[in-house]
Amino acid sequence: MTYIFKRAIEFFEWAPSAGLLLIATTVLAVLANNSFLAPAYGAFLSTPVAVTIGALSIDKPLVLWINDGLMAVFFFLIGLEIKREVLQGQLSSLEKMSLPFIAAIGGMALPALVFLLINQNAGANLNGWAIPAATDIAFALGILALMGTRAPVALKVLLLAIAIIDDLGAIVIIALFYTENLTVEALGLAVIGLAGLVALNRAGVKRIAPYVLIGVFMWVCVLKSGVHATLAGVITALLIPIHGSEEDQRSPLKRLEHGLHPWVAFAIVPLFAFANAGVSFAGMSLSALLSPLTLGIAAGLFIGKQLGVFGFTFIAVKSGLAKLPDGVNWLQIYSLACLTGIGFTMSLFIGTLAFSDASMMNEVRLGVLVGSTLSALLGVALLFASAPKTRQSVQPAT
Repeated sequence: MTYIFKRAIEFFEWAPSAGLLLIATTVLAVLANNSFLAPAYGAFLSTPVAVTIGALSIDKPLVLWINDGLMAVFFFLIGLEIKREVLQGQLSSLEKMSLPFIAAIGGMALPALVFLLINQNAGANLNGWAIPAATDIAFALGILALMGTRAPVALKVLLLAIAIIDDLGAIVIIALFYTENLTVEALGLAVIGLAGLVALNRAGVKRIAPYVLIGVFMWVCVLKSGVHATLAGVITALLIPIHGSEEDQRSPLKRLEHGLHPWVAFAIVPLFAFANAGVSFAGMSLSALLSPLTLGIAAGLFIGKQLGVFGFTFIAVKSGLAKLPDGVNWLQIYSLACLTGIGFTMSLFIGTLAFSDASMMNEVRLGVLVGSTLSALLGVALLFASAPKTRQSVQPAT
């Protein structure tokens, strides 16, 4: 038993483990929804869960608690990462930010354009334009970690910076384009919560509990307001102090980030994947794979992402707006551009906001899986090709 526990700890400490767990839960979801377990899988996701406190009641199926509740924690962690990188990390200066910012803009614009070109005559599909604009950090970085020394550290840092800016773009897109009819009263209460967070921050409060309590209050208000509830997680994160108190020098932001990361990587994101990646092949024909929605998402991720990230990077470097990291060549940059086409978690999440129809969501899942898989395979192949070849010494003939 001790041996198994030790090996489990070693697996979770291994850099690619989060990505591999995502793959496993995705496969499990697809198998469950295409086998005798399909009724149980559907019943599990539709399990009613209600929380009632006085006149306040939140009654949703389990899948929406995962998507609206647990994913708020996921976005809270993203908010913490964004704040840290902007203040102290890879986005803390104009010189550091220029290349990943330009690359991320291309990586969001071109996939959306590819999607819109393919779906220009399918009006009902146009709401999904942002689905292929997203990048899955865990998957992409996990693959780079698996590549070992074939992927320079500078390439990993650049991918992380691009993915973080990409996530920030996704947050803005969700706030602006995937907001339902607003309830002014609930939104007003959310603003009061925001004012409370600002007051805590300005007063120099370093304890985590008050921020979390107000953050939960804001989540409920935002959920009731019509704005997507996960945005409350991001806003709360951005107001968490990054510096500790005089008595306790530990950063509240970094403590939260360190404490939440394993829960998000090994529980919340895999559970989200299990709940949302279960594409059903029942009655599916080749036409489903070639439908504008599926094709637009897959092509956006596989073609739009690599063209956008690599093309904008090339223009930025050649025009003198930015420079390549030391020790990174153009083939490695192109392999990175391919890996940004692994949309998965964020793409599926935006898909759940864009479409409620079951058949359309099935096409979304199929498009995300196909585009992400092709992007991963090409990215890995190019990383192998870009790795420096070791020369074998030739022994003289005797």
